[in-house]
Amino acid sequence: MSNTPHELAEEFPEYVAKMHDLKVSDAHFAKLFEEYHEVNRAIHRAETNIEPVGDVHMETMRKTRMALKDKIYGMLSKAA
Repeated sequence: MSNTPHELAEEFPEYVAKMHDLKVSDAHFAKLFEEYHEVNRAIHRAETNIEPVGDVHMETMRKTRMALKDKIYGMLSKAA
């Protein structure tokens, strides 16, 4: 288990500028971006036992983060 947050700028360093552009110009992308960060912060708090959760909830949050990351990547790669 990793206690390092999965920040999008670290996950997709080649798309940092494009992420900024899309956050400003695309409301749907901005919403997905914020949802990702909310889930990511919740996972990090759970992993560091600041706000522990059960295994099922943790798995659900991780699946949600992965789905959001896939959608964000799809939008980034299409916009590039």
